Amino acid sequence: MIDVKKIAQLARLSITTEEEKLYQDQMPSIFKHFEDIAEIDTTNVEPLVTPTDMKLVYRHDKKEVLQSAEEAMANAPEKSGNLFKVPPVVG
Repeated sequence: MIDVKKIAQLARLSITTEEEKLYQDQMPSIFKHFEDIAEIDTTNVEPLVTPTDMKLVYRHDKKEVLQSAEEAMANAPEKSGNLFKVPPVVG
């Protein structure tokens, strides 16, 4: 049996007991879809890096003159001295 509560914890999701039961009931159907996909014969199918015809565009590295600290900070929405002020990141 799949431990839905443990999967939710690893994904940092908080689920109710009702949701846990619902997801537990849905798991066999989800795994059946994966089994169906695994049975598809892909012997002569080339792997795709991307499903579109995008091409990588490279640019040449070039030396640029950096702005002064004042010029760099001129468009900052919020600043603290010569530092950009950003929202805190909670890890």
